[in-house]
Amino acid sequence: MRSNGSALPSVSSLEQASTALASAHAEGRRLRIGDDLSAGGLDRVLEHDPGDLTCTMEAGVRLSALRAALAEAGQRLSLDPPGDPTIGALLATNVSGPLRHRFGAPRDLVLGCTLVLADGTVASAGGKVVKNVAGYDLARLVCGSEGRLAFVARASFRLHPLPKASRTLVVETDDTAKVSARLLRSQLAPSALDLLHPGRVIVLFEGSERAVSAQVDTARALVGGDETDTSVWDESRERQTASKGRVRFDPGDLPRILETLTDAVIRPSAGVAFTAAESPSNSLLQGSSSGAELLAERIRQELDPHGVLSG
Repeated sequence: MRSNGSALPSVSSLEQASTALASAHAEGRRLRIGDDLSAGGLDRVLEHDPGDLTCTMEAGVRLSALRAALAEAGQRLSLDPPGDPTIGALLATNVSGPLRHRFGAPRDLVLGCTLVLADGTVASAGGKVVKNVAGYDLARLVCGSEGRLAFVARASFRLHPLPKASRTLVVETDDTAKVSARLLRSQLAPSALDLLHPGRVIVLFEGSERAVSAQVDTARALVGGDETDTSVWDESRERQTASKGRVRFDPGDLPRILETLTDAVIRPSAGVAFTAAESPSNSLLQGSSSGAELLAERIRQELDPHGVLSG
């Protein structure tokens, strides 16, 4: 199978994406989604149901554009990764930011999707309602697949109301593990909790004015700290982007992990650290065990037996 040397045009419809992949499949060409096949023309918000807190959009919609559209209804997609990815890239990389602490990663908020498989077949799974359980869970399957399983054309997500208030607390400490443990074991419900290792724990509280004020007061009584502005979250995302490695760990192993790292952004509840030094990375398609790699390969063989998307 030969590699495709020329970039395909940005598609603006399901039909174009299907035709492009069907042609590559028939001609024995490989292509790379994002480079050879782009969703740049699929940039519409298709449906927003404020009452159900759901939204369906095409894969080329930028996260910033989606935020602006949803904000008009006082809602948001509670994902804050670094940069301004498209929805398709968001799912393909399963990338998240500080809000992962409370709301999870893209795979936790996606409800359904429409995919174009390697042979041009259009497949839909899931739905746009939170309680939907029908069909195969293709929407979560493609999260983190890095474009090697299918082309994401559309996706539906669950939303959350925009908070009335938000305040950030930063705790400077020589024992970030202890401060983190105290906060996590308390009755507090922060939207984000990051360790800027070494030396700082940052916590975001969101909600009504009264609830946020009460949580900030409780947190300060518990671990100290001072309020700061939102730029510290920008710093966290910037350090995440600049990281050279990613380490997964059991959240209970945080003290031990801290001993092995010199510079990192750590999300203790998610069990992930973005490190300044190179370290092994693991994802759906780069598993840390032979079992995970074997499973990923079987999935690829099932969805793309001719390796069209292995370019």
